[in-house]
Amino acid sequence: MDRCIKFLFEGLPVRGVLVRLEGSWQESLGRRAEPHPAELRGLLGEMAAAAVLMQSNIKFNGALILQVFGDGPVKLAVAEAQPDLNFRVTAKLVGEVPGGAQLEAMLNVHGQGRCAITLDPKDRLPGQQPYQGVVPLHGDQREPLQRLEQVLEHYMLQSEQLDTRLVLAADDRVAAGLLIQRLPVEGEGNLEGQGARNEDEIGIHEGFNRIAMLTATLTREELIGLEPEVVLRRLFWEEQVRLFEPQAPRFACTCSRERVRGMLLGLGREESDSLIAERGEVEVGCEFCGAMYRFDAVDVGEMFTPGRELPPGSVQVQ
Repeated sequence: MDRCIKFLFEGLPVRGVLVRLEGSWQESLGRRAEPHPAELRGLLGEMAAAAVLMQSNIKFNGALILQVFGDGPVKLAVAEAQPDLNFRVTAKLVGEVPGGAQLEAMLNVHGQGRCAITLDPKDRLPGQQPYQGVVPLHGDQREPLQRLEQVLEHYMLQSEQLDTRLVLAADDRVAAGLLIQRLPVEGEGNLEGQGARNEDEIGIHEGFNRIAMLTATLTREELIGLEPEVVLRRLFWEEQVRLFEPQAPRFACTCSRERVRGMLLGLGREESDSLIAERGEVEVGCEFCGAMYRFDAVDVGEMFTPGRELPPGSVQVQ
């Protein structure tokens, strides 16, 4: 059962979110005609869980897009989460992923990989641009990249100036994650924007440190194999934890025939006609969900005729 559970520690400036993607994650994997290598599937599962965790944590009215730009065989990996916790993932390969490859070998072979998190508002104001933060693919000490958590914790430290601990895990059955974050204590306010000197003060809260140490004992096998309530009970059985009503993340794609139509209009009549002449039709596939959209010569002709609507005869092929 897919669940995202937010919780607070009574009497401590610490909050948390735990997500478990099961049926939705399996559906996401099943939409691909050709499966990604197992190592990349694991990375995408962790990214899906991380995107849902962060979206739930910040309650942003828009899309949260987690992107990893690699300089290895994985050129790009993307996870997107909407305000209702609908998510989707995709990746682009430019080389063969070695069996058993760690993140360094997939994404950061030459040390030039980057991670970007974009917040794209649902209803943008005139002139408003999405917010984007970018960090290199390494932890604070520039150690070899072994876990996605290193990168995201570093990002949270830079962007929010708040301690965060993450545990992520995924296989072909489950993608799951646990996020623990220190809240600003009363009178302190958010440290964001107060300068690098405050980074030395991060991590000194005894309550958060205790919770973080407990979180670090959670294994990937436990995170994948146990139900969320069991995970929280085993980790924090001595703490007073207040659970909130679970949410239900699900796999969903925002692609549509109208969006593809807009893309073709952007290409222009000449380019669209050349595709028709070369292939007999224009076929566009969604990299997130596998849906295929086909436009024949009549569709394209109608599309570029002023005042004419797209005819209903064109069929979306799933």
